[in-house]
Amino acid sequence: MKRNEAEEMFSDIFNTLSEKQKDIGDLIEGYMTNTSTVPLIDVLDEDENVTVFVNLPGIERDNIKIDITDENLEITAFYEEESEQDGKIFLRKERYYGKLNRKISIPKELKINEASAKFENGVLVISIPKILNDNNYEVKVN
Repeated sequence: MKRNEAEEMFSDIFNTLSEKQKDIGDLIEGYMTNTSTVPLIDVLDEDENVTVFVNLPGIERDNIKIDITDENLEITAFYEEESEQDGKIFLRKERYYGKLNRKISIPKELKINEASAKFENGVLVISIPKILNDNNYEVKVN
């Protein structure tokens, strides 16, 4: 194994562990406070795409932000709080308002500039095409 490959592998492992540590911390905090700031996701590896499903019930489409880099996909969403106007008095207020955030590692072999997203019935679906390299080339030996 070459040094660069070993460094890249170590970097990938470290990034994954750091990501999982943050996710676990956020989940524990959400459990302890009965709120969660981490939206739940499913990541599907299909033949030509990687598709990510994100549960975002109660979020408005304009309050969703998606950032994709060569290594990560980050979803940020904002719940807007109902104001206590017009004499409304809440006897109990348990719903979470504020910012939700989720950042996950993605494979490097994706066409991130061709990603698409749709939001319907509280579920965000992000589809990122894979770079398909089915070409084999014969190299002539001189």
